[in-house]
Amino acid sequence: MKNKNILEVCLSPDLGGLELYMSNCSKYLSKEFNVYNAISKNSKLENYFKNEKNIFILKRKSSFSLFLALKLAKFIDEKRIDIIHLHWTKDIPNVVFAKKLSKRKPKIIQTRHMTMTRFKNDFYHKFLYKNIDTIICVTKALQEQVNKFIPKDIRPRTKLLYLGAKDEKLLNQEEIESFKEKLQVKNSFMVGLIGRINEFKGQYLLIEAMKLLKEKKLNIKAYIIGHAMSEEYLEKLKQKVIKYELEEQVLFVGFTKEPSKFMQACDVVLMTSKNETFGLVTIEAMRNGTAVIASNSGGVLEIIDDEKTGLLFENQNYEDLALKIEKLYKDDFLREKLAYLGQKKAEEQFDSEKQFKKLNTLFETI
Repeated sequence: MKNKNILEVCLSPDLGGLELYMSNCSKYLSKEFNVYNAISKNSKLENYFKNEKNIFILKRKSSFSLFLALKLAKFIDEKRIDIIHLHWTKDIPNVVFAKKLSKRKPKIIQTRHMTMTRFKNDFYHKFLYKNIDTIICVTKALQEQVNKFIPKDIRPRTKLLYLGAKDEKLLNQEEIESFKEKLQVKNSFMVGLIGRINEFKGQYLLIEAMKLLKEKKLNIKAYIIGHAMSEEYLEKLKQKVIKYELEEQVLFVGFTKEPSKFMQACDVVLMTSKNETFGLVTIEAMRNGTAVIASNSGGVLEIIDDEKTGLLFENQNYEDLALKIEKLYKDDFLREKLAYLGQKKAEEQFDSEKQFKKLNTLFETI
């Protein structure tokens, strides 16, 4: 018999690593617990819960709504929820007030995906954080930030738990060639940048780097894969591509449900974010057996050992990014070595099955 009732909460309207992690948590934890899910109406997560029975859809209009908190509190009591597991930082006020308004007073566990940059020592934040039982931090750096910025007397206990990537089915050479044919890669060196299209993710750095690489007459094609968070930003990127006459070298693919296919087809996968808290795409690419080049900032520093399991380029420096791409373009042996050792490290330290088992154990003890 399943002895605990868990409510997974993510009212974010977007669809990225954070939201998909919530969906994966729900699937994995439901093996051992009774899991319910609260998501926002018309959010992109709805597609991932289409056939779920234990789904609660809420209308979210602002960071805090008393009406929403009351509805959540009622649901908590009806389903006898023991633990609320939230993922999106903006959900904290609604979840905390729902806990206070409920009769059951469930434990709150937050998996924190975003960096913390300022002190939470005002009355409002003290009220919120003293009602959270545990903050799961996805990197050591993030755990240090939480310990630094939340006063000790109201700080929830912190646990380090890296995100994980699942073991992907590897395509054979024929399947990869067929996929590349559809993309019209031909005999070009293929570079991929996968993730939400917004300025923070740094797609513009790749375009600037590609301009330099084209000037050197290197046969490279770059594929930008992901959903556009801002049509205005996407248009700026496309105009930059036209301005630099890179229409044949830089291609926009849009959102894909098969990112692992792209990763395996690529010679190199990039992570160009300004300061990524973790960098899930990085470990996914490593697990798919592809060499990675990433910005030397944020959680990536806990994933990549420079020149061993991947390459690091100077944060926000597109000239250095271009040099690192060129390095792997010219050195097949190094690229294959980085891909092999990167895959090995990702299997050992960032396997989703291992990480979810740790999460499961944590929920059993709360």
